[in-house]
Amino acid sequence: MTPAISIDGLEVAFDRFRALKGVSLEVKSGESFGLVGESGSGKSTLLKAIAGLVPAKSGSITVNGKTLGARRDKAFYREVQMVFQDPYGSLHPRQTVDRLLQEPLAIHGFADGEQRIQRALDEVGLGNGFRFRYAHQLSGGQRQRVAIARALILEPSILLLDEPTSALDASVQAEVLNLLEEVRRRRKLTFLMVSHDLAIITHMCERLMVMQNGEAVENLTASQLIGHRVEKDYTRNLLRASEGFVRTA
Repeated sequence: MTPAISIDGLEVAFDRFRALKGVSLEVKSGESFGLVGESGSGKSTLLKAIAGLVPAKSGSITVNGKTLGARRDKAFYREVQMVFQDPYGSLHPRQTVDRLLQEPLAIHGFADGEQRIQRALDEVGLGNGFRFRYAHQLSGGQRQRVAIARALILEPSILLLDEPTSALDASVQAEVLNLLEEVRRRRKLTFLMVSHDLAIITHMCERLMVMQNGEAVENLTASQLIGHRVEKDYTRNLLRASEGFVRTA
């Protein structure tokens, strides 16, 4: 089966700073794959490189069998969408929820916008009562649900999730994570998810990659991480630093 995402030797640099140093990765179609590591390890940069938000210096990115060039076209964004960390900053403050959802549909020329909007809002647990509210009228969890609905509106096959719950309270985090997992299973989506929280990654993902200073340190299954069956000292240090993350296997 063709991988959903295949990355080979990816390099990203900002002036003289090498943000990614020859990273390679393969994500299977329909799986949830995690990226973990300390702040500055290159996790979010990797997602942004896939999305075309930062340029790659060298290496290749292949999505659903198509090797990407420097620019992303409309076809790419119908296949791949991104959910950002900050629900407060990712929604335009002067646009209603309806306008936020209508905009990508208009750009891509979909005629069945009403049905897509209704389905997306229902899927994220909001419904029609939220369509004409502004971002400031929503809680943090509701804003992130709108961001997820906007990502789903084009019916992509891949979601790039950049710390999607880190700005939310713990109780709301659990609700949003459960929602994401329900949507993934229902739509048979592929997730590539960034988090500094090992418990979240092992809850959401079957496999993961540990990153440090722009490099891939170790590839593991979630069960290996839960059982502390790791090889690298850096990964052991992450486990020690993760409060409440204890051996369960």
